[in-house]
Amino acid sequence: MMEEKPLRVLSCGDVEGRITALFNRVNTIQKKSGQFDLLLCVGEFFGTSPEAEAEWEAYKSGAKKAPIHTYVLGATSQETVKYFPSSDGCELAENIVCLGRRGIFTGASGLQIAYVSGREAQQEPAPAHCFTAKDLTSLLTPLVSSSKFKGVDILLTSQWPRGVWQYGNNPEIDTKFCGVSSIANLAEQLKPRYHFAALEGVHYERLPYRNHVVLQENAQHVSRFIALATVNNPAKKKYLYAFNIVPMKCMDAVELVKQPQDVTENPYRKPLKEGKKYKPPPSAVDEEEPVSQFFFDLGQKKQQHHRHQQNQGAGRKRQSEGDGSSQPKQPRKPPQPTGPCWFCLASPEVEKHLVISIGTHCYMAMAKGCLTPDHVLLLPIGHYQSVVDLPSDVVEELENYKSAIRKFHKSCGRRCILFERNYRSQHLQLQVVPVPMERCSTEDIKEAFMVQAQEQQMELMEIPEHTDLKQIAPPGTPYFYVELDTGEKLFYRIKKNFPLQFGREVLASEAVLNIPTRSDWRDCKNSREEEEALTKQVRSDFQPFDFTLDD
Repeated sequence: MMEEKPLRVLSCGDVEGRITALFNRVNTIQKKSGQFDLLLCVGEFFGTSPEAEAEWEAYKSGAKKAPIHTYVLGATSQETVKYFPSSDGCELAENIVCLGRRGIFTGASGLQIAYVSGREAQQEPAPAHCFTAKDLTSLLTPLVSSSKFKGVDILLTSQWPRGVWQYGNNPEIDTKFCGVSSIANLAEQLKPRYHFAALEGVHYERLPYRNHVVLQENAQHVSRFIALATVNNPAKKKYLYAFNIVPMKCMDAVELVKQPQDVTENPYRKPLKEGKKYKPPPSAVDEEEPVSQFFFDLGQKKQQHHRHQQNQGAGRKRQSEGDGSSQPKQPRKPPQPTGPCWFCLASPEVEKHLVISIGTHCYMAMAKGCLTPDHVLLLPIGHYQSVVDLPSDVVEELENYKSAIRKFHKSCGRRCILFERNYRSQHLQLQVVPVPMERCSTEDIKEAFMVQAQEQQMELMEIPEHTDLKQIAPPGTPYFYVELDTGEKLFYRIKKNFPLQFGREVLASEAVLNIPTRSDWRDCKNSREEEEALTKQVRSDFQPFDFTLDD
């Protein structure tokens, strides 16, 4: 049963009555690469011109015959309703079957195809070429109510699902009015391995997306959304898509859930809202890092207190006595620092002479005790604990900063390594350390992180490039995270006793920058004059790339 022979399937966009042109193309393909099992047509199959009507007559009368089992969706406009004798499935001509208004078609092989014809109804009663919310419910309910339901092999709709491009590559159309939410909701619940749609006149193959939350749910198969153009379109956009598929029910479970390299987050799934489902382990909030380890200094007294404390052996691994542990826990909303914060830009504690650039929501500052002369931090202006707590406008500007600083370093022949430690810290600091390209490859840097994590009994997980961190680490989760210059990301969910300087230690190690004596920021302190000079230098070098100066 596992050695099931794959079915060979062709899918096609809007035919709009060019039926002979379509079948000629199919014949050419079949001559070249052998017989296909079925042809699935989405969008508008029939045309409205007199030529299109005459062409169809030849198939209806049997004068011409389809060279392949062809399944089509129902009308998407009032003008073509007349071609369909019934809104339920029926044979339209030899080898050409209309699937009907909505339903599930299961082939002899066990291949499961879910389909919805027409466009979303804007009024009641719905016109013959439209579907209603009731249609979708009656399609979904019997399927998803079964505990054995994993998904369907193929979903055919004429309209696009709204927002399918989120987290993925963008289609070549204005997405403002493209697609409907009801189809997005249907696709999210049906989890099709392939979802085909048309009507927009473009070809769009979205990157595959996953149907499970990484690290929280068991792996499930990925989904691929493919929109196809119109048959014989003058721009020669792709309208036929060929693929092989073994029905899900005949597949080995491990084989089915294999994740391709370029898989992205699910476009339909909203990130977990704050505070839902996930309770942070107590260690995440209780153990504040000794304040002197923030990059903004606190003045002599407290520093001596902490230096002394570290000499007592209470440094990294125990809860800090003194300030840290007595701070009240942070409220989630609205974010307000619970005591003095050395990173909130409005705070009197901020050492303003370290600030390089200020945007609307974020700013860039020199790292105190920097690892290299151009080691900087990206921080939100407001008080947010980690990347996953950030609202979308802050995320957007943070991404702009990341992109600008990458361009800046690339122009100087350096790779940018970013890391964040959301553990014993109360304000997000995204560390940015450049590594000269001639020092080592991205692969070497990645290996250094992996190997040194293993030595400390930590398993860094690789997370796919288009993944949203929020899906993996709901707010409150302590974690360590690295982003390489290729966009590859490594992630570790912190359990306890995480070495606070880990990211820095790896980059300072012989395998990367080879400056092991600089692995602790406390050994790299500069005088205020030196800090001012370093900040001034980076500010002037970064200026041509600083988008905040464009306004």
